[in-house]
Amino acid sequence: MSAEAHLAFACFGGVASVHVLGSDEEQGRRLAEQGRELLLDAHRRLSRFEPASELSRLNRDPRTEVPASPLLRRLAAAVLTAGMRSGGLVDATLLDAIERAGYRSSLEGAVPPPLSRTELAAREQAPAGPSATSGWRAVKVDAEAGTVIRPPGVRIDGGGIAKGLMADLVGEALAGAKAFAVECCGDIRLGGSSGLRRRIRVDDPFGTVPLHEFEIDAGAVATSGITRRSWGGSGAGLAHQILDPASGRPAFTGIVQATALAPTALEAEILAKSALLSGPESAESQLPFGGVLVPVEGEAKVIAATGAHLGMAAA
Repeated sequence: MSAEAHLAFACFGGVASVHVLGSDEEQGRRLAEQGRELLLDAHRRLSRFEPASELSRLNRDPRTEVPASPLLRRLAAAVLTAGMRSGGLVDATLLDAIERAGYRSSLEGAVPPPLSRTELAAREQAPAGPSATSGWRAVKVDAEAGTVIRPPGVRIDGGGIAKGLMADLVGEALAGAKAFAVECCGDIRLGGSSGLRRRIRVDDPFGTVPLHEFEIDAGAVATSGITRRSWGGSGAGLAHQILDPASGRPAFTGIVQATALAPTALEAEILAKSALLSGPESAESQLPFGGVLVPVEGEAKVIAATGAHLGMAAA
């Protein structure tokens, strides 16, 4: 069997990687490079931190209907999908709120140490809820006209949705390979014709030993957590990047990390974030394909992988 090509690089404020087993080493390298270029191009076009990006231009545009590239239309469609699938918990139109919370510029290179269990346990915990305005419902795509439609002032923050979407799009481009794995800052898409199984470790947000391993040859995994991107210190000003849509403030729900398995990375991203925002009583119901939940208090819980047709099995 030919050697697998591996590329790792900075992207979307973190680290992305592409791994491809081709029919020979040259094809593997070529396909891996293709995947890297797709991710870097998406980073340039979908970053809310770059004023010249296509997403930033859309967010500033005073028109209701704006011409948009196929990539931006896919992101806009994903915004609506995420809102619908999560009952409004995964809302990618909270950009005003996340900026008010203090996340106005990229945290790359300036991320503080992970939050401790003690710091998080000191905060009042409550499940999140949907926004009363539900701006995501107003985001539409006109594929025939090549436009995105939304009321002026409704701004999109791609965030984890964009990462899951891009892992899937790169996976689609690599589908003809013997095996591939695409990781976009924690959102992973796997596949290929050979059925190669990979071990996917779920990290402990409060420790160094992995909590669990899944063996997967096809499908996706995504993890959503609140311990690694925070600001404002450890007191009342403590904030992180995952908001409660109902309040527009950082969510402290009793779940600090959720990992979801699913057929696609976009779906896994939606399910993981939904589980985290739902709180301990409802989180497990958001993981129909399996996953791992880490509560503020108590032991992590593994939900067994289901759906053998997806190439998933517990290690």
